[in-house]
Amino acid sequence: MTSERVKELEEKIADLKGRWPRPPHSVPAQMLEQLEELEDALKEAKKADI
Repeated sequence: MTSERVKELEEKIADLKGRWPRPPHSVPAQMLEQLEELEDALKEAKKADI
């Protein structure tokens, strides 16, 4: 279950980064917040998977 969650979060992060505007300094704050939340959730999921 947790491995599936890790994979799901990694896919969401990749999707979000794929939609990143160019140039990167124009990334909306909402996207940065979403990335931070996903990365935090991924870190917690990886801890739980150990």
